[in-house]
Order: sequence, then structure tokens, then C-alpha cells
Amino acid sequence: MKLLSGLLLLLVPMVTSCYKLILPLDCSDIYNSDGTKLSGVYTIYPIGATSAVQVYCDMDSLGGGWTVFQRRMDGLVNFYQGWDQYKMGFGTAGGEYWLGLENLFHLSLRKKYELLVDMEDFEGNKASARYSSFSVGPESFGYTLHVSGFTDGGAGDSLSVHNGHKFTTFDKDQDASGSNCARTFLGAFWYGNCHSTNPNGVYRWGADATISDVGVEWYTWKGHDYSLKTISMKIRPVQ
Repeated sequence: MKLLSGLLLLLVPMVTSCYKLILPLDCSDIYNSDGTKLSGVYTIYPIGATSAVQVYCDMDSLGGGWTVFQRRMDGLVNFYQGWDQYKMGFGTAGGEYWLGLENLFHLSLRKKYELLVDMEDFEGNKASARYSSFSVGPESFGYTLHVSGFTDGGAGDSLSVHNGHKFTTFDKDQDASGSNCARTFLGAFWYGNCHSTNPNGVYRWGADATISDVGVEWYTWKGHDYSLKTISMKIRPVQ
């Protein structure tokens, strides 16, 4: 009996260690281990075993394995949120959500990622933009965006101009403008002076110039007065 107890005590840390190893960091880990490879909501662990968070995994686009960190699709979630909300994340993975800047930073520490931005207008047209390198710096540096290596999927490049900028919310102004871009354009993003894309802006329905530049916009595709029906930003480890 004592021998059995001793063996169990030896096995527990081994089992625990193996369990920790199989916790998926991102959707690519799930894609590589899950035989079904179906797109949907999964649980990942960006910061370790106590950091479980639900995300939508895109297992179809360009070979699959994409971790979606931002998604707009119906306007049911308010994206005019403050710093704490953008830091930790909000919304629901089955619908609209933001994964959280702290999660993005920790993912960036662990792997080298590429970025895919998919979008659709209210007429059913689809376009995308792809970037071969994407990372987010630590909070002490304002969660600075690092993005490069653009490949056009019909949407044009509205994101590169935001490269090197810190993240700004209505209650934390870190942009390069004389005013707070988040307050002016009712969103939150890596604003410069101010934006070429505003994916976290006000959800509106297509062409609307009533109040310019506040919608869910990708300037190089639809301009500043067209708010997209859907947009999703997703990352995958560089192959």
C-alpha cells in the first residue's frame, strides 16, 4: 500500500506537467491537435494555466489555424470602451469581441505571428489584407503596434500607417494627434493622427456621411464614409 501511494505521489506531478504542456496557447495549437479542425469557439491560454479565455478560431481561411482577436458583425457589442476593457478584453467569442491587449502582448512574446484582416460590405463584397509580421508591445510602452509585410487581398493597405503607434482609448490618450482620436472618432485603436482604419468605431450600416470617419472603416477599400458589415482581425504563427 505504501509502495502504491509512493508511486501515485511520483505520478501526480508528471501528469500535471503533461497537462500544462497540452494547454493550447492559440488556435494554431488547437488546429494541429484537433482532428476535426472546425471553425468555432475554443478555449486558449495566452498567459498560462490560469488565463483561460474563449476565442473564435478560424480553421478555414488560407489553411486555418487563425486566432481571431477582434470581430465586428452585427453591432450588438459596444466598442466605445475604456482602457481597462481594451486591456483585458470584452464581448463574447461567439459574436463580437476584443481579445485584450494584454493577451496579444503575451502571445507576441511566445510566437512570431502574421495577421489577416477579413472584411465584407453590405452589398456582399469581400476583401482582405494580410501582413507577414504582427506583434504588440508591453503596457509600459503603450501596447505599441508592430506590423509589416503587406499583401493585398483587394482591400488595400490601411494598417501600415498605424505601425509604431501606441493604443488610445477615450480615457487614455497616447496618439500623435493634438486631440484624443478615440474621443473624436468614437473608437479605440493604434491611432496616429488619426486613422486610416477604425475597426473599433461605431457600427453603422454602409454609406453614411452624416458624421464622417466614425464608422467601422477601412479607408483604402471603402473610404471614410462607409461603415463595414463585418471585419475580423486574426493572427497565426508564421510558418
